[in-house]
Amino acid sequence: MLKIVVGNKKYSSWSLRPWLALKLTGAPFEEVVVALDMPDTAENIRKYSPGGRVPALIDGGLTVWESLSICEYLAEKFPAAELWPKDAAQRALARSISSEMHAGFANLRNDCSMKILQQYPPKPLRAETQKDVDRIVEIWNGCLSKSGGPYLFGAKPGIADAMYAPVVSRFRTYSISVSGKAAAYCDTMWKLPALQAWVEGARAETLRARFHED
Repeated sequence: MLKIVVGNKKYSSWSLRPWLALKLTGAPFEEVVVALDMPDTAENIRKYSPGGRVPALIDGGLTVWESLSICEYLAEKFPAAELWPKDAAQRALARSISSEMHAGFANLRNDCSMKILQQYPPKPLRAETQKDVDRIVEIWNGCLSKSGGPYLFGAKPGIADAMYAPVVSRFRTYSISVSGKAAAYCDTMWKLPALQAWVEGARAETLRARFHED
């Protein structure tokens, strides 16, 4: 059985992405949650991941680490799940926006850390952070206009949606307002059963990580 090693579900956006992709395959898996911000966190992660960070996917004698690499591995292992679009052009676009998410939007990440259970009143964003938000909305609107939704590439969620799931969470947590197609997409993603399963796991956690909360 596959095993996925993740950080606390309250905080670990990078863990959420491949966990959600794995959930979308329908395959059974074992889950290991490593508590973040603890004296033994690094030691515990090293038991599973040579990169020293979560997430990591273990498939028998093989370990795959780093979120997007795990997603790619799952797409190859479970082709019937159609985690990438079938059409080559759409698949290239999905990979491009997933890589853009992977490499960019540092201002949004830094200013609006993932606290998936929290909700705060709206407040003005720095110009650089608002620029990140505007670019994400532009990506979503472009994909949804072409695919017809409700997910970025049509009727089924895939890796691209998994990559942007923590953004949906951040928009909700920090009351970042979006409208039109982007708002409908946020609602659809938040209601996704696989994402709600992660949220329920977060609710069950008792650890309060000071680095993330303070």
